[in-house]
Amino acid sequence: MKHTYHIHGMTCNGCRGHVEEILSNIDGVTNAAVNLEKSEAVIEMESYIALETLSEALKNDGGRYSIHNVGEHVHTPKKETQPKGQGTGVFYCPMHCEEDKTYDEAGDCPVCGMDLVEEQNLNAVAEQQYTCPMHPEVVKDEPGDCPICGMDLVPMAPSLSAEEKTYNKLIRKFWIALGFTLPIFLIAMSEMLPNNPLYTILDQKYWNWVQLVLSVPVVFYATWMFFERAYRSVKTWNLNMFTLIGIGAGVAWLFSVFGLLMPDFFPAEFKTESGAVHVYFEAATVILTLVLMGQVLEARAHSKTNAAVKELLKLAPNKAVKVVNGVEEEVSVNAVEKGDILRVKPGEKIPVDGFITEGKTTVDESMISGEPIAVSKTVKDEVSSGTINGNQSFLMQAEKVGADTLLSQIVKMVNDASRSRAPIQKLADKVSGYFVPIVVFISIVTFILWAVFGPDPAYVFALVNSIAVLIIACPCALGLATPMSIMVGVGKGAQNGVLIKNAEALELMNKVDTLIVDKTGTITEGKPTVEKVGSFSADFSTDKITQYIASLNNSSEHPLAEATVNYGKENAVEVLKIDEFNAVTGKGVEGIVAAKKVSLGNAKMMEFANAVISPAMEEEVKVFQKQGKTVSYVAIKTSVIGYVVISDKIKETSAKAIKELQDKGIAVIMLTGDNYDTAKAVADALNLTSFKAGMLPQNKLEEVEKLQKQGKIVAMAGDGINDAPALAKSNVGIAMGTGTDVAIESAMITLVKGDLHGIVKAHNLSDAVLKNIKQNLFFALIYNTIGVPIAAGVLYPVFGLLLSPMIAALAMSFSSVSVIANALRLKNIKI
Repeated sequence: MKHTYHIHGMTCNGCRGHVEEILSNIDGVTNAAVNLEKSEAVIEMESYIALETLSEALKNDGGRYSIHNVGEHVHTPKKETQPKGQGTGVFYCPMHCEEDKTYDEAGDCPVCGMDLVEEQNLNAVAEQQYTCPMHPEVVKDEPGDCPICGMDLVPMAPSLSAEEKTYNKLIRKFWIALGFTLPIFLIAMSEMLPNNPLYTILDQKYWNWVQLVLSVPVVFYATWMFFERAYRSVKTWNLNMFTLIGIGAGVAWLFSVFGLLMPDFFPAEFKTESGAVHVYFEAATVILTLVLMGQVLEARAHSKTNAAVKELLKLAPNKAVKVVNGVEEEVSVNAVEKGDILRVKPGEKIPVDGFITEGKTTVDESMISGEPIAVSKTVKDEVSSGTINGNQSFLMQAEKVGADTLLSQIVKMVNDASRSRAPIQKLADKVSGYFVPIVVFISIVTFILWAVFGPDPAYVFALVNSIAVLIIACPCALGLATPMSIMVGVGKGAQNGVLIKNAEALELMNKVDTLIVDKTGTITEGKPTVEKVGSFSADFSTDKITQYIASLNNSSEHPLAEATVNYGKENAVEVLKIDEFNAVTGKGVEGIVAAKKVSLGNAKMMEFANAVISPAMEEEVKVFQKQGKTVSYVAIKTSVIGYVVISDKIKETSAKAIKELQDKGIAVIMLTGDNYDTAKAVADALNLTSFKAGMLPQNKLEEVEKLQKQGKIVAMAGDGINDAPALAKSNVGIAMGTGTDVAIESAMITLVKGDLHGIVKAHNLSDAVLKNIKQNLFFALIYNTIGVPIAAGVLYPVFGLLLSPMIAALAMSFSSVSVIANALRLKNIKI
C-alpha cells in the first residue's frame, strides 16, 4: 500500500535525502520517496504503519522534521528577518560537510568549523537608489533633488556582503593578535642572547608575567574561535585541524600559566637557572596568530569563491523599457510579465527572453555561444536576457521572465556546480582524524603509568610527561605541511603563467584522465581575422578588392567588418568615401564606392544584388568553406569580382600541448558552440578524434556530468561565459586568462597567456606539489613518531632521560623548519 504525507522542516536537498533515509529505515517501509518542492513523502508499506510511528522516527532524529497527513493544518512559526548586512543569499559550508545543506545566517559550519560562504543569485541584484546626504531617510529610485532641503541626491553605497564582513572582522583580529604576539616572541627569543639585556630591567619571572598578560588578548579574544571550534569538533567527533590547534596551543598556554603560578610544583630539570619554569606563551600565541593569518587569507579567497556568479549578475539588467499603447515607460525588470512588449535600444542589454516583433539588429550572444561574431536578428528571431543589442533599436515580446530566463538558468547551474561535493577530502584532515585520538590516548596512558609506577613526586612527573607528549605532538608542522607546499607551488605556477585558485586543483590535476577543451578562444585565438583576399577578375587586383571591402565595412558595426577594416589598415589601403550604405540583415552590406555600386556578403547577398556566382567561383570558395571558414563575395554591380576569407586561427601552441597531454594518457575532447564544419576542421588539424559541435552551456555541463558518472576525473578548459557551468562542475576548471571574467572566476586554474601548454605545466606542477606534500607530512610526523615515545618516558628506565617540554617544543619547531625547507625546494623544479 502507498500513502502520501506532508513533511515540515526541510530546507534543502540534504534535508530531503536525510528524511528519505530515516523513513526508508522504518520496519515495514518498502520504499520512501520525498519531494522537497512539494514538501511531501510518498511511502510504500507492507502493511499500514501508524502516523505516530513515522512521527516518532523523525522526532528521534532531533525534532527538526515533522510528518502530517496531507491537508492537515500545520502551524509554521514566522521566520525571523535575516540580520541586516548578512546578504540576500543562502549560506553553505565550502567543505560541504553536510552535502548541500544551507543556512539562513552567516557563521561557522557546525561540523568542521569553517566560515560559511554566501551563494549569490539574481534576487541579490540591487537597483541603484539615491539618498540625501543631509536627510538619509529620503530614498529615491532616480537622481534628483531632496524634497526637504533641495540638495542633490547621491548614490547609496551598497552594503557589504557577508564574506566582506567576515574578512574585515578577521583582519581586525589578526592585527590585534600580531600586535601582542610580536613582543611575546621577542621576549622569548631574547633568552638566546648572551647576557640578555632584558634581564637588566626585570628578572625572568617578571618577563614571564608580561608574556602572560600580553597573551590574554590573543587567546581569549583574537583566536578564541579556534578553541570553540576545537571543542565543537571533539563534541561532534569530527576531528580536524582545529582539534589539533586547540589541543596543541591550549595545552602549551595552560602549561605555561600553571608553571608561572605554581613553579614549586615542578622538578628542577624543568626550570631555568633563575628557578622559573620554562613557559611557552610564544609557542601558543605564534601558532594561533599564524593560523589566524591563514583564516584571513582563506576569508579573502572565499569572498571570491562566488565571484563567477557575481560576474554573471553584472550581465543582468535591472531596468526595461515597456511599451503600452505606443507609450514607452521605464520599469524594473522584475515588473516585466510574459507577453509584455519591450523596446530595446542600441547598446542595451536585452532584459528578458523573448522574440523580436518589430525591427532588425545584430546581437552579441557570446555570453551564450562563446563565439565572438554577432548574430543578425530580425522579426520572430529569439533573443536572450543578458545578451547585448547592436546599433539598432527593436521591439520584442517577453516570453520568459525572472528565474525562467537563460541567464537565470546559467546562474543556477554555476551555483549548483560550485556547491557539489568535492571528490576528495583534505589530506591533512584525514591524517588528523587518526592522529589526534592516538596522541590523546598516549598522553593519558603516560599520565597513568607515571602516576602508578613513577618516582616521587609521581604526579608531577606524570603531569609534565603527559604534557610533553601533547606539546611535541603540537600540529604546527602538520598544519604547515600542506599550505607551505601549496604556497610555494602556487608561486612557482604564477612565475610560469599558471594561476592556481585553491589547493584542491593541485591535489586533483595530476589525477585528471579526461580534458574537455572549448574551441573559440581556447584552442583558437578567439578573434576573427582576414586570412585571404582573392580575385576572380584580372581587372581587379587583391589590393583594390581589399580597398573596396575595407571602405564598405568601415560603416558597419559587425565584428567581421571590423576584421576586414583592420586588415585594410595593416595593408595601408586608403579608405574611400561611402554613399548610400545599406546593411542587409543576414546577407551582407552594399553601398556606392568611387561611383560604383559594391556589394559584400554571402551567396544570398549576391542573389540580392543580382550578381551571378559561376561554378568555378563556387569550387574555389568551397575549399575554404569545407575548412569551416567564413567566405564573403565582393561584387561590382552584377559582377562578382572577388572574395574575402575570414577565420579564427588556431593558436600556435595548441597542437603541441594537446599531443603532450595525450602522451600523458589524458583523453582530449573538444566541445564548441560553433558549427560542425568549423569544429571538424579544427579537430582534424589537431588530430582530435573526439569533438562535439553546437554545444550550449547546459550541453557542456551535461557532458562533464556524464563523464564523471563514468568514473572519469575531468578537467575543463574554456574562456567564455558559456563555459562557466562546465568549468564550475568539472573536477578541475581551467580558464584562459584572455577570456571572460566569469570563466576565470568559475575555474580553479587560470592560464595567463591563454596557452594550452599551461595545462601541461599545471599537470607537472601538480605532480611535484603532491609529492612534496607527502614528504612534508612525513617530516611533520616523523618527529612525533620518535619524539612522542621519548616524551612519554620510554628511555627513562634505561638511560634516566626525560624529554622536557622545552626540548619537545624545540623538536616541534625543527619539524616545522624541515617542512618549510622541503617546500622551498619546489622553487627549483622545472615544469
